[in-house]
Amino acid sequence: MHCTSVFSDSVVCVCNSTYCDTVPPLPALSPGMFTVYTSSQKGDRFSLTTAKASSSTSAHVVLEVNKNKTRQTIVGFGGAFTDAAGINIASLPTAAQDKLLQAYFASDGLEYNIGRIPMASCDFSTHPYSYDDVDGDLDLVHFTLAPEDLKLKIPYIQQAQNLTGHKLRLFGSPWSAPAWMKTNKNMTGNGTLIGQPGGPYYKTWANYFVRFVQEYSKHGIPMWGLTTQNEPTDGNIYNFPFQAMGWTPQTQRDFVKLDLGPALHTNNLKDVQLMIMDDQRLLLPYWANIIYDDPEARQYVSGVAVHWYLDSEVPINVLDFTHSLQPDKFIFASEACNGDRPWDIYKVMLGDWGRGEKYAHDIIGDLNHWVTGWTDWNLALDLQGGPNWVKNFVDSPIIVNASSGLFYKQPMFYALGHFSKFFLPGSKHVQLSSKQKTDVESTAVLRPDGTLALVLLNRDTSDMTLSVHDPDVGYLDVTVAAKSIKTVLWRTS
Repeated sequence: MHCTSVFSDSVVCVCNSTYCDTVPPLPALSPGMFTVYTSSQKGDRFSLTTAKASSSTSAHVVLEVNKNKTRQTIVGFGGAFTDAAGINIASLPTAAQDKLLQAYFASDGLEYNIGRIPMASCDFSTHPYSYDDVDGDLDLVHFTLAPEDLKLKIPYIQQAQNLTGHKLRLFGSPWSAPAWMKTNKNMTGNGTLIGQPGGPYYKTWANYFVRFVQEYSKHGIPMWGLTTQNEPTDGNIYNFPFQAMGWTPQTQRDFVKLDLGPALHTNNLKDVQLMIMDDQRLLLPYWANIIYDDPEARQYVSGVAVHWYLDSEVPINVLDFTHSLQPDKFIFASEACNGDRPWDIYKVMLGDWGRGEKYAHDIIGDLNHWVTGWTDWNLALDLQGGPNWVKNFVDSPIIVNASSGLFYKQPMFYALGHFSKFFLPGSKHVQLSSKQKTDVESTAVLRPDGTLALVLLNRDTSDMTLSVHDPDVGYLDVTVAAKSIKTVLWRTS
């Protein structure tokens, strides 16, 4: 197995039960030495080189690194343990399943430390289901995890926990309450919880969150966080095709302060990170402001979760405005995927470099505007981009070919790895500046181990040269090839 051209301008890496490429280990860093990992459209995949610092440079563009000016702390990077991901992983031979999970979570893989878990079903399930489908069960006597949790999510989460060298931070997100709890008596379409915040259905829904956390904990899976609702505006859309539930920022605010926040605290879950919104950047800063402006609600909220789907249409400075509302509340990117647009003819595009670039471009922008982490959508999908019970197919960094016992690692996989592998949890975003204009995109962090890590992205069709300058080390002249991503690492002492 190997990395191979699928079309004239794309490369996909193929893995099976006996082989999968890994990330070269980071060599010991000595002061004055730089280590560079490169991935590119031409076929580089974490190619490793080293270089020595110089005392001067003749480069026209100099990128200054000011490690004394730090901002937000990095939470991490990862993807979602959906039913579809579990179905695809399970379709592989056991040894290939192991290789796939190692590719994401092991020390010679991307070292993901974030995992999102849908609370019951979503569109990337084979059918709608909840944890309590017994009409009128306000006391949740019949609450139970579904077979999908026990077969398709929990076993792979446990395996990921055993593989990672970091603490795996997992967060749950609901798509819909049980149909009997909703105004439209359906998990799809436009509907809300029956009644008002503080009422019996809202109390039951808050306890549903608690039970989810408790039941997963029984399997050795603690929750780092929860989002209040996946895309709360979807449930306000007429005839919405898959699981959704409608909220306004006002009803979400009141639910948090009257029901969900108190339920978590009463049940000794106050350390679970509660994230509001979990929807498009378009809703910021308005949505966050409504909730943060209420002290009773604000006390229960850790941060705001955002999706990427409208990022190209919304100015990125809305993230700065949102941060300024409550600087102690974090911003966290909780979902992204390619192939999601209705006009995307090919939902899965094997080896497409442009989709990897889109990931890297979005992550760099987010990190430069206060975002603390970035979560991909499905960990693995099939060649069609599913399964998905409403045929809402999309792309994934790993695509499984069950009939051949293979899986394909896409450019999106490597693009994400340039951050997840090297921007360790607990790292601090550091300031970069340049007096000269450059089209090379960049972001950097100071890691807890004292290492600096810098990502450079060139989306242009021409090579670009610049010099990275750390006053404590010197200059590193770097040629960032056309259509390439680099991660540069160095120490100052």
